[in-house]
This record gives sequence, C-alpha cells and structure tokens, in this order.
Amino acid sequence: MKIAQLQLASDHTWHQVFTTLDREGQALNIQIRRMIVQAVETGLLPVNVRLPSSRELALRLGVGRNTVTAAYQQLIDEGVLASRERAGIFVRAVAKPSVAATKARPSSDWSARYAIRPSRLPQISKPRDWRSYPYPFLSGQYDPGLFPTNNWREAVRATSSVQEIQVWAADMIDDDDPDLIEQLRIQVLPRRGIFAQPGEVILTLGSQQALSMLVQLFVGRDTPVGLEDPGYPDLRNMVRLATRRPVFLPADRDGLLPGDEFARCELAFVTAGHQCPTTGVMPLERRLALVEAAARNDVLLVEDDYDADLSVEADSDIPALKSLDTADRVIYVGSFSKVLAPGLRVGYVVAPKPVVDELRVLRRLMLRHPPTNNQRSLATFIGLGHYRLHLARAGAAILERASLIARLLPETMPSCRFERGEGATSFWIEGPPGFDARAMAEHARKQGILVEAGDIFFSDPTRGARFFRIGFSSIATHRIEAGIVKLGSVVEEHCRRALAFADPV
Repeated sequence: MKIAQLQLASDHTWHQVFTTLDREGQALNIQIRRMIVQAVETGLLPVNVRLPSSRELALRLGVGRNTVTAAYQQLIDEGVLASRERAGIFVRAVAKPSVAATKARPSSDWSARYAIRPSRLPQISKPRDWRSYPYPFLSGQYDPGLFPTNNWREAVRATSSVQEIQVWAADMIDDDDPDLIEQLRIQVLPRRGIFAQPGEVILTLGSQQALSMLVQLFVGRDTPVGLEDPGYPDLRNMVRLATRRPVFLPADRDGLLPGDEFARCELAFVTAGHQCPTTGVMPLERRLALVEAAARNDVLLVEDDYDADLSVEADSDIPALKSLDTADRVIYVGSFSKVLAPGLRVGYVVAPKPVVDELRVLRRLMLRHPPTNNQRSLATFIGLGHYRLHLARAGAAILERASLIARLLPETMPSCRFERGEGATSFWIEGPPGFDARAMAEHARKQGILVEAGDIFFSDPTRGARFFRIGFSSIATHRIEAGIVKLGSVVEEHCRRALAFADPV
C-alpha cells in the first residue's frame, strides 16, 4: 500500500516537472533541461530522487530519445544530475539559499510618497499576447517572418569567440562599441544624408530612451516645448512630467507649421520622415522652412526618424532635417527597433559633441551603457552587409503589403478616408462624423483583429475619436486580405451606427 502511494505521488510530481513543451519555442532539449533545473532548485525534485529513463521520458514528452539523452548528459556534466551504474539518473545535492521567515507588513500609503504619477497619464495599450491574435494590425511590432534569422545568427556567432567576448564583456562605463559607432557613420546615417564624427553619436536603449534623455537634458519646469498634435503619446507624457508649458503645434498635410506658436518654443519634437500617427511625409520645401524658422527663432529641433530606413518608395530619398541643418539646431534620433526588432533595444542620437558629452554622463547615471553584446552583434551584422540586404527585402515586403491594403480599403471600408505617406508601415483612417473608433476597435478585438484607436494620439482625445490606425509590419502578408475584409465588416457596421445616430430620419 505504501509503495503504491509513493508511485502515485511520483506520477503527480512528473506532471508538475514536465509541463507542455513549446514546439515552436526554444530547442526541446533546452526546454527539458530548464524544467529539470527549476524543479531541482525549487525542491520539487529532492536529492537522490531517480529520474525516468531516457526512453520513458521521451515517450512521456513525445520527443526523440536522443533529445532526452542529450539533456540528461548536459545536466550530468554541469553537476545537476548524477549517473549511477545500473541504477539510473539521480538528482545530485544542490546548495539551497537560506530562506528567512518574514512577518506580514502593514500596507503603506505609497501614493502620498510619489513625486510624479505617470500611471495617471493616458497610456498606449496593446495586448501583451498580441501575437496570438490571427489579425494583429499593429504598428511598430515585430513580424518573425521578416527577421533575418540566419544572418543574425551568423553575426552573433562571429561575436561569441573568446577574444570577442573579452572585448564586449568589459564595463564600457559611459562609452559605446566603437565598431557600431563606425558602422552607423559609414553605412546607416549616410542613407539619410547625415555625416557625423565619432564624438557626435551616442547609443541608447531604443529611441524611447533617447527621447527621455533629451527631455531630461533640455526641459525644465517652465520650458516651452513644442509637440505635434496629434503626436506620439509617450513623448507627450514625458514632456508633461517635465514642464508646465507644453505647446501643441498645429499641422497640415505637409506636417508641422513653423508659425507663431512654434516660434515661442525653446525645443520642438518632430517626426518629419513619417508623421506619427498620420504617416505624412514632410516635403523638402517644408523641411527647409522648418529648419530656417528654427535657426531664426532660436528653437532646437529634435527629429525622431523612427522608421525612415524601411522605405523603398519615391520619397525615401528626401533628406533628413539633420542633413539640412547648417546651424546645429537639429538633434537626430534613430532606432533599429522598427527596422529589425523592438526587442533589440538599440537606438542612437546624433548631436553636436557638447550635447553628446552631456548625454553620456546622464546615461551613465541611469544605466552606464546599453548591452555591449547586442552592440557588437549589430555592428557585425551591418558590417557583413546583412543590414543593407535586410532593408531591401523588408522594404519590398512592406511595399507589397501596403499595395494590397491600399487596394482593399476602398472596397471594404467605403465610408472612411485613408492616408499613408510613402514608405510608411501603417494607414491612418478617418471614419464619418460620430464614428467611435475605440468602440469599433474593441468590437474588432473580440473577433481576433487588433487595430489602434486614434484618440490616444491627440492632446484632446475627443478630436481623435473617429480616427484609427492599422499597421502591417506585424502581420504576415497571407493573412492581410482575410483580416481587412473581416475588419471592413466591423468598421462599416460602426459607420452605419454613426450615420444613423447623426440622421435618425
């Protein structure tokens, strides 16, 4: 009776240890090793407990016996498991951290201690599990089908030798990988007409950190800061936390207007490449006028050129604002998040050397420097020519998707107006008066379709109630047509409701 109870308990334990394998995730032997290590570290598998034979575990998990054998052997080599002749595989003794008993503490009123309340500001909200939706029309997200997996692996392998690791594993303090700075200067920035010296470039954790550091460096409590309206919500929140004087700047189809309101700013942020969120491309004449007005009125410009490198269309050769600047009025922010993968978290700032010097000290106080292994891998990826090849392939795929959606939208959403600047990875869509884009987006989400309501991009959300954005960098091409057709049904239903409410007759 006692032996039977122990066998039942053992079966229950194995179900806890060996959970479902992700057939599309990490290598199966790595997943098995992680399960065993976690069970040992947490005490679920105690010392000297015997593990299932490789044959038995392979049958239990539905994998090849060699996969289990390889996992066991690696854990034996690392001292987690031990092989006993004619007895099997057993858990070895593993040092456990001591756990001190703690008493329950009374809840504190943390709200009274906060210096700022960022959670009270309007936030961009996207489902964390967006990849599980069949039709994720989200902007700026990652499509695994476009990622250059094999070429990235080559770059990572090339930077994983003993000699390379000794280089990037050291503390860089406030410096950057010189190879990546060089590749930026030689291969990336010249595409935008920018030619910088090494001391004029600093790397960041994506454009988000770049913008945050620039706000910290230049914006005081009474600094008038110009913001596009509509514009990037996270930047608007950064500025609102820093100053009491945000200035929401008007725009037309050509982008930000350098008028009287612009002239009273000390600093202005602009997305000239593709306006966020309307996707409009600022023409050369407006860019020249904006740079000239900035010099005349002593306004610093921060150019957020977040996705310009992906464009393979006609307007992709319009030079960046930074390239037109002869008076050191423009600070340039770029990123690899949109063109490679958001999780890479590599961005950069191009600015006069005195500005970069201050940013280096500020960055060191925050986090010292971005991970140097990522920097070195990216530098090698660019240096081998993979970046240029990736841009051509990804740009062609983006253009194919854009052309498909542009053909489908008038047929599936005839009640709406559409806008997409050349090279942009999203469409900006306006419904009829009374159209509730947020309600429509929620309705679409329940049907497996993700789109972004446009009200979050406006300083006054009511002005953006009938706008929404559909991105296509995150959805595979073969899913687009079915998704747009299905989304069109939802959109048109809400358009009919808006029109019926506006004209009850």
